[in-house]
Amino acid sequence: MAGASTPYSAICKLYKPYWKRLNLLSIAVIALLCSASYLLGIWQHGGGAPSLASSSTILATVSCNHSNNNSSSTAVTTLDFGTHHAADVSTVDALPPRRGFPACDAKYSEYTPCEDVKRSFKFPQDRLIFRERHCPQKGEELRCMIPAPAGYRNPFPWPASREVAWFANVPHKELTVEKAVQNWIRVDGDKFRFPGGGTMFPNGADAYIDDIGRLINLRDGSIRTALDTGCGVASWGGYLLSRNILTMSIAPRDSHEAQVQFALERGVPAMIGILASKRLPYPSRAFDMAHCSRCLIPWHHYDGLFLIEIDRILRPGGYWILSGPPINWKSHWKGWQRTREDLSAEQSAIEAVAKSLCWKKLKEVRDIAIWQKPTNHIHCKASRKVIRSPQFCEARNPDAAWYTNMETCVTPLPEVDSIRDVAGGELKKWPERLMAVPPRIAGGSLDGVTGEMFLQDSELWKKRVGHYKKLVHLGQKGRYRNLLDMNARFGGFAAALADEPVWVMNVVPTAANGNTLGVIYERGLIGTYQDWCEAMSTYPRTYDLIHADSLFTLYKNRCEMEGILLEMDRILRPESTVIFRDDVDVLVKIKSITDGMRWKSQIADHEDGPLQREKILLAVKDYWTVSDQKQEQQNGAA
Repeated sequence: MAGASTPYSAICKLYKPYWKRLNLLSIAVIALLCSASYLLGIWQHGGGAPSLASSSTILATVSCNHSNNNSSSTAVTTLDFGTHHAADVSTVDALPPRRGFPACDAKYSEYTPCEDVKRSFKFPQDRLIFRERHCPQKGEELRCMIPAPAGYRNPFPWPASREVAWFANVPHKELTVEKAVQNWIRVDGDKFRFPGGGTMFPNGADAYIDDIGRLINLRDGSIRTALDTGCGVASWGGYLLSRNILTMSIAPRDSHEAQVQFALERGVPAMIGILASKRLPYPSRAFDMAHCSRCLIPWHHYDGLFLIEIDRILRPGGYWILSGPPINWKSHWKGWQRTREDLSAEQSAIEAVAKSLCWKKLKEVRDIAIWQKPTNHIHCKASRKVIRSPQFCEARNPDAAWYTNMETCVTPLPEVDSIRDVAGGELKKWPERLMAVPPRIAGGSLDGVTGEMFLQDSELWKKRVGHYKKLVHLGQKGRYRNLLDMNARFGGFAAALADEPVWVMNVVPTAANGNTLGVIYERGLIGTYQDWCEAMSTYPRTYDLIHADSLFTLYKNRCEMEGILLEMDRILRPESTVIFRDDVDVLVKIKSITDGMRWKSQIADHEDGPLQREKILLAVKDYWTVSDQKQEQQNGAA
């Protein structure tokens, strides 16, 4: 730094003519002055004192650019956050040297540890329990890195990705054959095309959504969060995004081999999930709307258990939409190859369950039926004198939903004073609800959390995300689409990115102090519960960017750091980015592991400067595939 060296040069030149006449004490004094002058220059021109972390641990080179108003911006100068395999993969950079973690066998390229098909058949098939999460026991986990399939390319940028994906990334043709007449998906050379159709909307999701929009208002901001059960390739959720409705699309890993994987490849929020015996991993009163389009869920079986679960996660006044069997059975019974008596009985049973939940049937027009949940339970509780089943649940946490059994009882809404009140508090319309104090906080449901704390947190994350944008080009158009926040708290990270063409899966860890996932949904965002000592219910290569704020401090002494990092590697796409935020000592340990994972990483300063112990570790996953792995093995054998 030229500016920092100027005082040093001046002092040394001043004393040069007398150098030989100086005694040892004088030399020591001059050396001390020169050193002090040099450090003063660093202070003045570098914006502060040296970092708390030693130069041996902070391996990043970070440049500080000063503008006329003395505000500084930090830019990473060594990591490459670009993508290089979006179209032509014929030329691949030289393979990285072998690291500490081996590559898994090619057969694991689509491995989902907690929904492993082979393991699942060990569990009961009643109610499809075997399709639920069944994670490997301790000692059974893979300790290797999942390879991308040969020819893997970076997905198309949004919104083009909604219509097209690379065949090599999800090499499955089953759905193109099975759903050929339903316009779900078709193969076009080295690509998949998604015409936007579905089983009950062969003319396209847009037209189908317009039909729904004629029955309920989808454009006034009152409906923001939606759940699609049995989502197919998630065209319904994909096309709702243009109406500012954010959908969580779920489907099991079943005979429709890769439906959730296709959804994620398209840049649409999705998870592996099923209604069987456990509650869905979402809080009560989460979704403004839930949807089933020929999803094959037996809503009328098991005393209405599955519809009771939908009732739990619907907000007061929320909607449930059903299309497909048995709706409009008089027109379709022959095509469905079922008897009129069977379909009529099924619809009557569904109607009875909905009525027992105090839902009001709003409309049934052609193939679409819509019910609405009441805004409070004043009348519904009074009706239990007549309707004996289901009764209201007693002393049960309505938000508990991690391996929590479903029960045939109604989750009670918060108490209200008047029949006109909305239980739990009325939500603002989108987009105002994003930054408004959520009712759960305003009403005091979260101990120790005030509205002022929430607003301060929102401002803090605006600042932090602004810093991230300088570090990793987070605002670059088309670079990122699928994001994961592993420790989301109030969803501030996602809220600060609301104007960007991205979506964020906000995770509230089961180890977190306080259940804040309901707050996240009240803001109009989506997320899930997750224990990071286990694998996530998603496919490999789901996310373009993963954010981990204080996650490893939270999970200290709970499970191995190595296991969490290998799971992050599994769900991270090649050439994609991870942002760790934690104490510098924790980050140094993380870096020592990721250096053996085909990741490149470096530590950068906190947005408030180098004096903060909390630092940021930036990492980029290398591009490598099954074919690269085979080449490495051949080279090693040679």
